[in-house]
Amino acid sequence: MSDQTKAPAWVRPTADYGPLVLFFGAYWFSGLMAATAIIVVASLVALALTWFYERRVPAMPLVTAGVVTVFGGLTLWLQDETFIKMKPTIVQLIFAAVLLGGLVFGKPLLKPLFGKMMPAMSDQGWHGLTLRYGLFFVVMAALNEIVWRTQSTDFWVNFKVFGIMALTIGFIMLQMPFMNRHLIDAPTDDAPTDDAKAASDAD
Repeated sequence: MSDQTKAPAWVRPTADYGPLVLFFGAYWFSGLMAATAIIVVASLVALALTWFYERRVPAMPLVTAGVVTVFGGLTLWLQDETFIKMKPTIVQLIFAAVLLGGLVFGKPLLKPLFGKMMPAMSDQGWHGLTLRYGLFFVVMAALNEIVWRTQSTDFWVNFKVFGIMALTIGFIMLQMPFMNRHLIDAPTDDAPTDDAKAASDAD
């Protein structure tokens, strides 16, 4: 049994959503600067928590925490909220660049990132899904830019906490039919393996 399977069930959701919940609460009680300080610290604690229990840190949370630390730090240092508002844009563009850049070289990088969490799919399926995710991240980056540049800070905070999550969940749900069309049927326990076939032929 690996260290990852031994991790308590609360670790992953706490690490994934805890910093966002604390950011939202801190914003409404103390304002954006306090919320920025909270999310920087909480993101680093979430990484440490994940490493402690799983002995690994997934790439996407690591990138997100790194950008949060840099842009959150600039926000606090310069007392300029522009940087923390740009953070989702930068994160989304990094993910888009990695996924779409991988496709340029024929590498659907979504497979090594999410392969263990998704059902087995054909190479064509992984290629198509990687393209869809890459384009989705580009759209989300553009949307964040539009929101923070045209709307109030209150609106942007609600969009960051609830809007981005809702749109992401909706996007994932919309990919289910595509994924189902490209599933690879896993062999059942009753199906003969190659070794079993070879033994049968030998008999």
